[in-house]
Parts: sequence; C-alpha cells; structure tokens
Amino acid sequence: MRFRLSSIPFSLLLALAAVTGAINVFSFAPYRLWPLQLATLALLIFCLRQLDGKDSIKRGALLGWAYGFGWVAHGVYWIYISLHDFGGLPGWLAVLAVAVLAAIMGLYTALCAGLGLWLQRRWAASPLLFALAIFPAIWGLTEWLRGWVFTGFPWLISGYAHTAGPLSGFAPLVGVYGVGCISAVIAGCLALLPQRKLPAAAALLALLAGLGLHQINWTAPHGKPISVHLLQGNVPQEEKFNTTQIINSLRLYADMIRAAPADLIATPETAVPILQTELPPDFLPALSDFSRQSGSHIALGIPYIDGPYRYSNSVIGIAPQDKTLPAFRYDKQHLVPFGEFVPFGFRWFVDMMNIPLGDFQRGAAVQAPFAVKDQWVLPNICYEDLFGDEIAAQLAATNAASKPTATLLLNMSNIAWFGNTIALPQHLQISQMRSLESGRPMLRATNTGATALIDPHGVVSAQLAPYTRATLAVSVQGYSGMTPYILLGNRALLAAALLMLAGSWWRCRHVRGKLGQKRD
Repeated sequence: MRFRLSSIPFSLLLALAAVTGAINVFSFAPYRLWPLQLATLALLIFCLRQLDGKDSIKRGALLGWAYGFGWVAHGVYWIYISLHDFGGLPGWLAVLAVAVLAAIMGLYTALCAGLGLWLQRRWAASPLLFALAIFPAIWGLTEWLRGWVFTGFPWLISGYAHTAGPLSGFAPLVGVYGVGCISAVIAGCLALLPQRKLPAAAALLALLAGLGLHQINWTAPHGKPISVHLLQGNVPQEEKFNTTQIINSLRLYADMIRAAPADLIATPETAVPILQTELPPDFLPALSDFSRQSGSHIALGIPYIDGPYRYSNSVIGIAPQDKTLPAFRYDKQHLVPFGEFVPFGFRWFVDMMNIPLGDFQRGAAVQAPFAVKDQWVLPNICYEDLFGDEIAAQLAATNAASKPTATLLLNMSNIAWFGNTIALPQHLQISQMRSLESGRPMLRATNTGATALIDPHGVVSAQLAPYTRATLAVSVQGYSGMTPYILLGNRALLAAALLMLAGSWWRCRHVRGKLGQKRD
C-alpha cells in the first residue's frame, strides 16, 4: 500500500521537516554521522514525491523551507553567543537574529523544493527523473547560490558532511558544492527504494567511485618539509580588548614566539589586538631580531592601518633575510557582514553591539604567498576558508601567471566569539574540505581551537585540545600541482547541473513526442 501524506496534518508535516533538518546537523562535525545527511535528504525527497494537487508546489516549498530552517537554526545556534554574550545584544534580539538567519537560509531549500516540483509538473517528468536529476541539479545550484548571494553563508552546506566519507574522493574534482550535488543524487536513489531496486545499485556505485578516487594523488610533494609552530594563546574573548589584557596579549605572544625557533611560527587572527601604529616601538623590531637570529619566519595576526579609516584584518610576515617590516602582508578579502563590515542600512544594528574593529577594508582577490624556505604559504583569515572557490582561484591565478603558487595553506582564526561549542569542530571540518579540494596541507593557528594540521587528503594529523594555551609543533611537507577543482572551480558543478536539467527536459520532451505518435 502506498504511503499518503494527505493523511497527516500539514502543520505536523512542517514540524517533522524542521526536526528532520535539525537531525541533519548530526551528520557534520563533531558527530560526523555522514549517512544521516543522505537519509534526511532522502526523506525530504520522498515526501516531496508524495505531494499532489494544485497547491503541491507551495506545500513542497514550505516543507523545503522548514527542513532548511531546522538545519541552520540547530547548526549555527552558537551565533547567539557572539551577538549576546560578547556583542552585548539583548537576548531576545540575539535569538531573533539567529531565527531570521535560519529563515533566510531556509529560502534556498524552499527554492530547491518548489522549483523542482514546478519543473516536474511543467515537464511531466517521472518520479525517477525528479529524484535522480531534477532535484539534485537544483540542490547543487541553490547551495552554490547560498555561497555567494549577499556575500554568501555556506557554513554547514551538505558537502561538508562527507569530508571523512566515501564521497570525499569527489572533492578534488568538483568541490564542496559538487559533493553536495552527488549526495543529493544518492539521496534520490534512497528515496526511490520503496518502489525501485535499481537506484540502490546506482547509489552503491557512486559511493564506490568516491572510494576509488581516493587512490588518485592530484598533487605531489614539493621541496623539503619545514618545521612549524602553531600558537594557541587561549585569550578570553570577553577580556581581549581591555587595556590590561592587550598588554598581557602582547607579552604572551612575544614569549610564545620566542620560546623556540621554527621555520614558520604562526599566531591566531588578531593575536595583536591593536593597530601597528599603537604598538610599543620595540615590539616588532624585537620579533625581527629573533627572526634573524633564529632563522624563523613569523606570521602575525594584526589589524593594519594604511590611513584614516583604512584598516585591514591582516597577517604580516617577518622574515629572517629581510630587514623590512613587514616583509609580507596579507589582507583579508572576504569579510564577515556585521562583524567586519556594515551592510547598507544596518548601521543601527551594528551600533547596538560592542564589537571592536568592525569596519575593515577588503584585501585584493589574488595575493602573493609567503616564502618560507622551500615552501610558499598562503594565509586565509577565519571565515575566509568557507569560500573554497576563492582559495582555488588564487592558486589558479598565480599558477597561470607562472608566479610562485602556494604549497601550504594557513588559516589564522579567532572563533572564541562562539564559545566552546560545535562551531570549533565545524570550522575544522571546513578546513578539511579545503585541503581535499586543493590537495594541499592546511595549517590552523587559532586562539581557542581548533589548532591543527590537516594533511593534503583532508585528514587531521595533529591537533591541540581546545581552550588550552599551547604550541602545536609539527613538521609539514608542502605540495604542488593543480587539482581539477583548482583549474575549474565551481564551473564543473554548474555545467553538470545545467546538463542534468537540459537532459531531463529533453527526455521528457522525447517521451511526450512518443506518446503523441502512439495516440496518432
């Protein structure tokens, strides 16, 4: 007997969809139950397939929205901590802000479900075509849209659930959005299982293909390994910007840097929480002296000012062979709305919070890496490593111009803003995806966690315990070479999704033509 949704009140269905979306969060770090991502999405597709009647598209969009709302609300609840505990926003308004964010992100899943059903009705597509081509194609496209519309918020998109699963083998080819699209195809196969057995074989084949792709090394070792010290200062966020703590932070990081030499010593984002013009006059020269005497390269997180109201969230590099200060500079180019720049019309909202250094200027889209012996180190700051296409574009641009191309990636973060929550392992998982896409190790130097080394296959090979003050000392081998994702970026996903939709349209048109001939 076929299951019918019409027997369930629609309000209950919406609640169940929201709960299903919330359960999906357990497929991501720190839980990493990746099959849940496939199962929960399969349940959504199964429910969409059961809808019929003239208002089915509207109801499908609402179900998709509820699924997306539950997913994001549960997945990023920790934003409340930054807004309320550290930003000083009233509790009710912080809760409302998180709910509004989840509601907006839910519009992408609503668009996917509603548009998918509309195309199925418009083209008279079969349930098989809807589940295996139309819905997955739009799923990939809407997740891609979520990654750049209004500067993008791709945190916790579906591909991240698979950094340690079979589908991670596809990451060097099609990136995180492509992995999400493939996961939607597999979810469609699962949704068809009650009526069809063939999709089970297709799902298994996709998983096996992902495992097989793990055997391909897209990049190769470059030069000699370097010694690296990643510093985790564990500076309390609530104290970071008061005068006493600023003095303590300067002393803390100066001592941690000079505790022992290494080829590269990296601090977290804004380890120095004041502009370089406000530093004691001997602070940077003392670090430069240590660099020359020990042969150490230093990557220091600091806000850097170039003129009135022109300051950047920056990394400066101090090199032993260069007396110029700084020898290297990287400026964050993908800024966080509200925390690092003020969106038009929202000054009133930002003014209600107490967030220092909240209106940075953007860095260039392509910036040179930092030379450290045989290796070239490309920094990214905190939230920037959510945007794998931008990191890939930098690697592709320097390679195409025959300029030094990064062999190591370095993320410098301070996500103490979100407390000791699942935000820390989620961010680590995001960095794992960047290593998979680029075929390069990722170094992570963070204030409270997760400070870690990720190998070029996306595996965390060393890590400090969060909320401890320590130095992670590792030896790191750089890698060079171009993965397909570096060369193509998201164009491979876009082409595949559009081909899936075009193929679905052609198939439906062909079937309609045959039926018309039979009737004639």
